[in-house]
Amino acid sequence: MRGGKIRVGDEVVIITGDSEGERGKVLQLLPRRQSVLVEGVRKIKRHQKKGADQNSPEGGIIEREAPVHISNVMKAERYDERRGRTIEVEDG
Repeated sequence: MRGGKIRVGDEVVIITGDSEGERGKVLQLLPRRQSVLVEGVRKIKRHQKKGADQNSPEGGIIEREAPVHISNVMKAERYDERRGRTIEVEDG
């Protein structure tokens, strides 16, 4: 397989959906959900109760990345390779 598997740390591009064209680094793989977390892409906000989490004892609104299905991402170098390709049409 030329493209290879997507792994943590790879730079990927979102190829479909609301975040189409955005790039980021893979933070985490979620194999059971067939999803990945991509840095800076598909940010969501969650309301955190006070004292429920060690990282935010005061609570508040937490912004973090949501999972993206693995079929909607492509390695950045493969994406760039495809974008640079031109289709040649023969006349006649």
